[in-house]
Amino acid sequence: MHSPESPTVLSLHCHPSTPCPAVDALQVQVTPSASGLHLRYTLSGTLAALNIPRPQAPTATDGLWEHTCFETFIRVLGENHYHEFNFSPSSQWAAYAFSAYRERLAWQAQQPPVISTAIRGNEFVLEALLASADLPDNCTQQPWQLGITAVLETTSGEKSYWALQHPATRPDFHHNGSFAFTLLP
Repeated sequence: MHSPESPTVLSLHCHPSTPCPAVDALQVQVTPSASGLHLRYTLSGTLAALNIPRPQAPTATDGLWEHTCFETFIRVLGENHYHEFNFSPSSQWAAYAFSAYRERLAWQAQQPPVISTAIRGNEFVLEALLASADLPDNCTQQPWQLGITAVLETTSGEKSYWALQHPATRPDFHHNGSFAFTLLP
């Protein structure tokens, strides 16, 4: 378990069935704070081979996972309900709540995530700040479990699926075993 307010850097791994030679590494730095959760995804590789959506207005948009998109799934340890957040390099975003595996609830985020991006040589960096009000209710103050993921699309339209771990033979970010990072509240 990782303590609050200290950053942790984690590596995401490509699902074996969806290789992507254009990517050298994909890491995320997770930093919790009283105001929420800060995520910093750093993708290094041949960026010209990847379809990185162009900047747009930061609006809630469905279907972001159909193109290059960075994601975080969050639940309270021992609970079935969870939230999913999608962050596009375009600055579009999505937020969903689920009562159990893929059982979507009617829910809206109270605050849009704050998303920023930068390109530094062969690195693409996306930072997202989630408001604490939009994390799943945690009145018991149990540890958080996070599934940190990404979908990367090449310029030829091929997709690769990245996660802390892949517990299934096919990519499935909602899988119980994908919630692989534990964080103290």
